[in-house]
Amino acid sequence: MRHLICAISLAMLLAPLGAAAQQPEKVPRIGYFSAGSPSGAPHLLEAFRKGLRELGWVEGQNIVIDYRFAEGRSDRLPDLAAELVRLRVDIIVALATPAAAAAKNATQTIPIVMIGAYDPVGIGLVAGLARPGGNVTGLSFGVGMEIVGKGLELLKETVPKVRRVAILSNPANPAQSLAMREVNVAARSLGVQLQLLEARGPNEFDGAFAAMAKERVGALLVVADGLFILHRARLADLAARSRLPAIYGYREHVEARGLMSYGSSLRDLWRRAATFVDKILKGAKPADLPVEQPTKFELVVNLKTAKALGLTIPQSVLVRADEVIR
Repeated sequence: MRHLICAISLAMLLAPLGAAAQQPEKVPRIGYFSAGSPSGAPHLLEAFRKGLRELGWVEGQNIVIDYRFAEGRSDRLPDLAAELVRLRVDIIVALATPAAAAAKNATQTIPIVMIGAYDPVGIGLVAGLARPGGNVTGLSFGVGMEIVGKGLELLKETVPKVRRVAILSNPANPAQSLAMREVNVAARSLGVQLQLLEARGPNEFDGAFAAMAKERVGALLVVADGLFILHRARLADLAARSRLPAIYGYREHVEARGLMSYGSSLRDLWRRAATFVDKILKGAKPADLPVEQPTKFELVVNLKTAKALGLTIPQSVLVRADEVIR
């Protein structure tokens, strides 16, 4: 009888432990948050997923990803960010400056991994690059917008006789004022006049290019922005029809028949973002994870587009190109 009582007591003690051991582990939820659309840049989403897989996180197995896309409408970003907060996702991965800003406005507690935000300190996303100090960390395009000035320099070198350049930017992007400041500094040193034009959506593209034709600009610089990536083929077509040599911030524009681009590799940024997700899921705090910045920028040139424009790309530009599309 004593043995029976001991056996029953032991079974009662072990039963809760066994039940607890059988409880399924919580599967982390990631909010993937973009101002673009699912079809706008699928290769970047795949680069992010690949980065996760390399670290042992497989969508549908040990991680869930909730997607929210604004389809190019920046006014939808606050509501979409609020949806992710209500879903109680574990991390929000915010693509580019507008989405990162909307996510930060929506929550001060859920960790946010930004990808490709310009000057996150200057626009208030983080307190500092080495010690972000809040719930935001990730990958920045740089402390300032010097890259835009460099793009203007390359455009001037490619079209030496140009005197008037159109600048197309998206006013919904918080980094626009930084871009304008840098490009104006570069323009003064290069001796070119600028025509500043804005587009909040594709419905404003035709008007912007009509203004360029009216002002007889000789070249175009498109400031890097998620909206413009989403409609990169349309922009390349408008530039071609307007006979305008154009430089963009992303190589994706050149792959869509744009003339040239100068900027960091988006594929690399998206893949590296997975490392931040991995560290946070393993217990790291965004406040303690230094913001990373690109160390290498790539110049891509499309010679097919140059030929269609009747433009000869200087050898001084070609020798510095990381890739030439022929």
